Amino acid sequence: MKHLSIALFLLFSQLAAPAQDRKLDSINRLITTVKSDTAKVNRLLDKIGILSTSNLDSALALSLSTIQFSRKISYTAGEGRARMLSANYYSYKGDFEAAKNNLQLSEKIFSDQENQQQLLKVYNAYGTMYGMQSKYDSSLSFLKKALSIAEAEKQGNMLSTIYMNIGISYQMLSDQPQALAYQQKALRIAEAEKDVTQQAYCLVNIANTLRNIGDVKRAEQSFGKAVSLARQADIKNVELYAYTNLAALFTDQKTEQKAYDYAMKAAALARQMGDTGIEATSLSRAATNLARQKKYVDAEKLARQAIGIADRSQQPLNIHQTYSAMGVILRMQEKYAAAIPYFEQSFEALKDADIYDAQTGEMYAELALCYEKSGNYRRALAAQKVAASIADSVRGKENVRKTTELSMTYAFEKQQQAQQVEQERKNTLAKTQMATLSTGIILMFALASMSFYAYRTKQKANNLLEVQKTALQETLEKLRTTQTQLIHAEKMASLGELTAGIAHEIQNPLNFVNNFSEVSMELAEEMQQELESGSVDEARAIATDIRDNLQRIMQHGKRADGIVKGMLEHSRSSTGTAQPTDIPALIEEYLKLALHAFRAREQDFQPEIHIGQDHNTGLVNAFPQDLGRVLLNLLNNAFYAVNQKQKAGPDGYQPVISIHTRRDEKFVEISVQDNGTGISGQSVQKIFQPFYTTKPTGQGTGLGLSISYDIITKGHGGTLEVSSMPGEGSTFVIRLPA
Repeated sequence: MKHLSIALFLLFSQLAAPAQDRKLDSINRLITTVKSDTAKVNRLLDKIGILSTSNLDSALALSLSTIQFSRKISYTAGEGRARMLSANYYSYKGDFEAAKNNLQLSEKIFSDQENQQQLLKVYNAYGTMYGMQSKYDSSLSFLKKALSIAEAEKQGNMLSTIYMNIGISYQMLSDQPQALAYQQKALRIAEAEKDVTQQAYCLVNIANTLRNIGDVKRAEQSFGKAVSLARQADIKNVELYAYTNLAALFTDQKTEQKAYDYAMKAAALARQMGDTGIEATSLSRAATNLARQKKYVDAEKLARQAIGIADRSQQPLNIHQTYSAMGVILRMQEKYAAAIPYFEQSFEALKDADIYDAQTGEMYAELALCYEKSGNYRRALAAQKVAASIADSVRGKENVRKTTELSMTYAFEKQQQAQQVEQERKNTLAKTQMATLSTGIILMFALASMSFYAYRTKQKANNLLEVQKTALQETLEKLRTTQTQLIHAEKMASLGELTAGIAHEIQNPLNFVNNFSEVSMELAEEMQQELESGSVDEARAIATDIRDNLQRIMQHGKRADGIVKGMLEHSRSSTGTAQPTDIPALIEEYLKLALHAFRAREQDFQPEIHIGQDHNTGLVNAFPQDLGRVLLNLLNNAFYAVNQKQKAGPDGYQPVISIHTRRDEKFVEISVQDNGTGISGQSVQKIFQPFYTTKPTGQGTGLGLSISYDIITKGHGGTLEVSSMPGEGSTFVIRLPA
C-alpha cells in the first residue's frame, strides 16, 4: 500500500531561536515586566507562536484567553492576530467551523483597519485551513491573494512561507513540477536569510515532493536534514512530519521494521503535541507494516485505534488513510467481504476533497479485488475501471478548472470592454456639448452682426447651421452604434458567466455516458461468450443489463444535449416569435447555471435557496432565451448582494434567496427575493436607468437591469418592479400576461 504524503502548512515565518525552554523562560520574564496592556498582548502572541511548534493544545488555550483579554482592553489588532492564530490551531485539531469563524472576524478587523500586512497573513491562514481539509483549489485561491499582497507590499519575510504553502497545494494536486518550483523558491529565500526554522519546514515538504516523483534517495536525505535542523531550532512539529513521512517512504520500500519504528515514533510525538490527525495516520502506517510481517491481530488492533482517533480529527486525508489501511490489512488476510466497507468509507471521506494521487488508484484496485473475490463482478469491473482511469480523471479535473478560469477571464474582459465603450460614449457627449456651445456663441455673434451684414451674414449662418446639423446627426448615429455594441458586450459577458456553470454541468452526464458505454462493451463481449457456450439464460440476463445501460446512456446524452442547446439558445439573438414556455423549468435551469457560475468566483458561497412554485403556473407565451437572461441577471444580483453582506460578517447571518411563482386571471408573477445588503431609496428610483449601477467601479456596467426592464416591458408586455430596504434585502417582481 502506497501512503499519501502528509504536508506541513506554515502559518507565518519564524526566526531561528534558542531551545524551547529558554525561549519560554525569556518571554515569560518579558510578560511580567511590560508596562502596558497592549504590550502584554503582543508578548502573549509571541508566546503562542513558540508554543505552536511543540504543544497545540497549550497554544490554542493561550490564543483563546488572549482574545478575551484583547477584547477587554479594546485592542482590536491584538484580537485579530489572536483569532488568526487560533484558527490555525483549530484547523490542526479538525474544528474547521471554529477556524473559519475566527478567520472571518480577523479578516473584518484588518480590512476595517486597512492593514495589508496582517491581511496577507489572514489569507495565508485561509489557505492553511482549506489545505487541512484537502480542498487544495480553494487553498490556492487564498494563497495567491496573499502572494499578490506580499509582492505589492514588499513583504519579503512572508514570501518564503507563501511560496511553500502554494507548493504544498500543487503537490497534493499531483502537479509535482509546480510544487517543486515553488518549494525551491521558498528554500532559496530561507537560505539567503539564514533562517534555520524556515529551512527545516521547506526541506520536509521538498522531501515529500521528491518521494512523489520516485527520487527516494534524495527524499531520505532531505528528510534527514530537516530533522537535524528541527532539532537544532527545537521545533517539534517539523520533526513530527519528517518521521511520519519517513515511515511512508520506508513502507513504499518494503522495509517494514524501519517503517514501523518511524511510524510509532511519530505517533508518540503527535500525541505529546496534541496533533490527533498525524497520530491517527502514523498509527495506521504502523499497523500496515505489522500486517506485512503477518502480525495480523496486533495490526487490526492498532488500525482500529487509528480509525477512532482519525474520526475525531475530522480531517479527510487522515480519515481516508486510516480506513484504507484497515481495508488493506483485512484484504491481506483474504477477508474480502469484511474489507469492502472500510475501502468504501475511505473514499466517502474524500468525496469533497481535491486530491489526485496514485495511492487513490491503488485503493480502487484493492476494492476491485475484494468485490471480485466476494462474487460481485459488476462492481469489481466498475472499481477497476476507476482505478485504471485515475490519471485521466486528474486531467479531466484540470480541464474543467482551466475552462472555469478562462470563462471568468472572458467575462472580466467583456466587462472591461463595456467600461471602455461607456467612457468613449461620455467623451463623445462631452465633445458634442462643447461643439454645441461653440455653435451658440457663433450664432449669437452672427445675429449681432446681421444689422450690418444682412444678406452676407444670413448666408453664412445658414451654411453653419447646415454643417452643425450634419455633425449632430453623425454624433447621434455614433451614440446609437455605441449603445448597440454595449448591449452586445453585456450579453457576451453574461454568456461568459454561464460558461463556468456549463463546464460543471456537462461534465457529469458525459462521465455517465463514457462509463456506461465501457461497461456495455464488456457486457456485450460477455454475452457473446455465453451464447457461444450455450448459456441462453445468462445471455438474456446480460442483454437486459445492456438495455438498461443504453437507456441510461440515452438519458444522460439527452441531458448533455439539453445543456448545450440551452447555452446556444442563450447565445443567439431572439427569434422574434414567442412560444409556450414552462416557467418553473426555466427558473430551475437558470438557477442551477447562475449558482455554478457564481461559485466559480466565490468557492465558499453556500446560500439557502427557497423555491415556491404555484402548480397552476402552467405554460406562458414568452421568449425563453430573453426571459432566461432576465432571470440570470436577477439571480446574479441577488447572489452578489447576500455575498457582500456575508463578507461584512454580521453574527449569525445566513444568505437566503427565495424564488416564488404564482398565477391569477391576468398575470403570471415571478419574484426573486434576497436578504442581502439592500438598495437605498435614491438608488431604487434610478435602478432601471441605463449605465446606473450600485456596484463598485469595474464590477458592473449598469446595463443588466436596464436591458432586463426592456425585455419584460417592451418584449413581453409585462412589468418589472423592485422593492428594497437598505441592510435588509431586495425583492424583484416580474409580471407577465397570462
